[in-house]
Amino acid sequence: MADTGGPAAGRGHARRAGGVVLGSRPARPGRLPPRPRSAPPPTGHPVPWLRIAAAYSWRLILVGIVVYGVFTVLGRFRLIAVALFLALVLTSLLRPPTDLLNRLFPRPLCVAVALVGSLLLLLALLALVGNAVAGAWGTLAGEFGGGIQRIEQWLQRPPFRLGPGKLSDLQKQILSYLSAHRAGLLSRALSGIGQVVEWAAAGVLALFSSVFFIHSGENLWRWGRDQLLPSGARQVWDRAGHAAWRTFAGYTRGIIIVAATNAVLVGVALLILRVPLALPLTLLEFFAAFVPLVGSPVALGVATVVALAGRGPLTAAAVLALIVVIGQIEGHLLHPLVMSWAVRLHPLVIAISVIAGSIVGGVIGAVVAVPFVSVVWAVLSALRPAPS
Repeated sequence: MADTGGPAAGRGHARRAGGVVLGSRPARPGRLPPRPRSAPPPTGHPVPWLRIAAAYSWRLILVGIVVYGVFTVLGRFRLIAVALFLALVLTSLLRPPTDLLNRLFPRPLCVAVALVGSLLLLLALLALVGNAVAGAWGTLAGEFGGGIQRIEQWLQRPPFRLGPGKLSDLQKQILSYLSAHRAGLLSRALSGIGQVVEWAAAGVLALFSSVFFIHSGENLWRWGRDQLLPSGARQVWDRAGHAAWRTFAGYTRGIIIVAATNAVLVGVALLILRVPLALPLTLLEFFAAFVPLVGSPVALGVATVVALAGRGPLTAAAVLALIVVIGQIEGHLLHPLVMSWAVRLHPLVIAISVIAGSIVGGVIGAVVAVPFVSVVWAVLSALRPAPS
């Protein structure tokens, strides 16, 4: 019998025998190839967060070295730095009225009128305070004499309970200390006279510098920019310089507004309470307000002592309450409204800056610290590239 399967049967037999037909493609498996496993980091290389921390650390160390060098140089040339700072303060205050007068008069005449007028105003204010103190000196001496006796009687009561013997011993100790250290105190007084001469020279330098800053400060900036900076960096640093000046001028005008408001409130309250030396204490409050968060309470503390000696414990308690009220008004109303548009710093940053500045440079450092930090922050913000 013939084979009825023919070629088809032969192909089926071949497929069953070998599983693959000659000339056909092999079947691909249905499963995907396995993913390659990430190899563990080679030993000897730091992990990413440690590498990033190290990169930021050496940059912070470099910044700290630069800041320390700047403060060291400023400490060596402290009088020059203070003179230039005062010149910039005068420029920020007197430049707007000078520009206003320049619309009608020549520029040199406007600068002279602004400087001479401000000096005459300051001298008139100091003369007014001196006349007030001199006119009431006799009455004040009697009030302070009685006030000291009231303080002694107050210290003899609970909770202090200091007897008359202890108070007299304390007075004897003070007199003996003064007599024993008379030579040292005299030498310090003489050195203080020398420092007064140095500060007077710094004041003259500040006036001399402010003349040029008010007259043509922008020309000085352009000359320094074109001479010291490469052409590619001039536009960026010009933007940073303008941001720094806007911040410094805004801070100066804002702190003067805050200081004047505090002085008016304190002066009115001291006059109502009939505290002796109300006008000098008002002027002290005005200048003390230039040290943020610290100066105003210190000045009002002096006013409390004067009120205790001159008017008694009740008036002193009222002045002490005034410290709390003025502090609340300054911290929650004046600074947020007046200073927020000029200085965008957190109060914690301001407090740390004041303390650090006082450690480095005393009272001058406390005054300069906040505008310095504000200007540095403004420059860094201006140099930071804009987000795309």
